[in-house]
Amino acid sequence: MTRIAEGGKAEGPTAAEAVAHELATLILGQLSPGEKLPSEAELAARYGVSRLTMREAVKMVAGRGLLEVSRGRRAVVREPNGAVFSDFLTAIVQYDAKGLFDLVELRLSLEVQSATLAAKRASRPAIAAIEAALQGMRVAEEELRSGRDPAGSELRFQGYDMGFHEAVALASGNRILVYLFEAMADPLQESFFISRRGNELRGHTLADTIAAHQRILDAITQGSPRKAGEAMRVHLENTEGDIRAALSLLSATPSARTAT
Repeated sequence: MTRIAEGGKAEGPTAAEAVAHELATLILGQLSPGEKLPSEAELAARYGVSRLTMREAVKMVAGRGLLEVSRGRRAVVREPNGAVFSDFLTAIVQYDAKGLFDLVELRLSLEVQSATLAAKRASRPAIAAIEAALQGMRVAEEELRSGRDPAGSELRFQGYDMGFHEAVALASGNRILVYLFEAMADPLQESFFISRRGNELRGHTLADTIAAHQRILDAITQGSPRKAGEAMRVHLENTEGDIRAALSLLSATPSARTAT
């Protein structure tokens, strides 16, 4: 462990900031969620700083969402949490129309790669999870066509739709892609609702949406990375077109957005 010099007026990070950086590196590189850190006194001795400085450093790391801190107990390593990123994306999507297109561009970058990797790496259980989400979409679509609980059926359809994309991300085997997708969950709900309105305006149906997802699944099942990536890209570009159609209507009738 590096010992951090305290005192003086040297330029650069404070002692607490330097310790926080080293502590975060330790957590991300060597510790697992649920593990407890050594006591404050032990950490202070290890890094060669005062307990006050150590306490401040721990608070900094906790502020980054890496530690769970409670009074009188040792700090515990937390599961990665994308709440701050999610809140940021949700605010953009809700209050800035351009944010919806920014989100689609982000999805194009991430989800085309997810589908490509899933076609290379997906296990049988991973493919089964994607199939289950798609089947849920079919059931919800049938319920919606029958007129049974329209609002609930639509929410269920959106939930399974998002579950499909999450299952593809999980099938990719890339933990960072999964983390980013989970952080996008709330803003995706908002974008799904808007794209659904645009989908209707453009004369498309939920059956068309299901067919687009089936093409993605087929390519993944066939183990064709190129086809899977292309199927996802086409689907998301259509989603962008749906959002543009919906926002054109919303700009003409502003009250429609508040009704959502």
